[in-house]
Amino acid sequence: MTDESATSPAQAPTEPGRLFRRGHAAGDFLEAWDWDLLDQSDGFLRVSAHVPDRARNPRGQLFGGFTPTYVDLIALATARRWAERNASAGRLWLATTNIHVDYFKPIVGPRFIMEARHETRSGRTHLVLTRFLQEGELAVHAAATMREQVLAPDLPAG
Repeated sequence: MTDESATSPAQAPTEPGRLFRRGHAAGDFLEAWDWDLLDQSDGFLRVSAHVPDRARNPRGQLFGGFTPTYVDLIALATARRWAERNASAGRLWLATTNIHVDYFKPIVGPRFIMEARHETRSGRTHLVLTRFLQEGELAVHAAATMREQVLAPDLPAG
């Protein structure tokens, strides 16, 4: 089995300026392949995202139930990049164990900014804080906790 066939779409290399590529079920639903990667550093991602029509409520706002999916995607990407740069060996699998979301303002788009920061790691547990900014103002604040597992080379990633 080659590395490419063992890599899930979420883990595969992306185009420059992109965080995800097509082929990830949740990412495809939110059209994450079209998000613009604005900034990245060790443990930090800043992304310009949009709200597809299918993720809007009848008022044209991001349906609140989809907000944790955005949080999950960017938090996992942030934790993965942090772990890969900070000596985690082997193929990494992260499983989200908790997401807490506070809503302050509606996300109406057409685009909004997501900022995610890897706050800490304790053993195999990571904490990532995420902020959604709508027109420069805090609209959503979230905390995501995930557990890390290193996969054996012969196991599929997902």
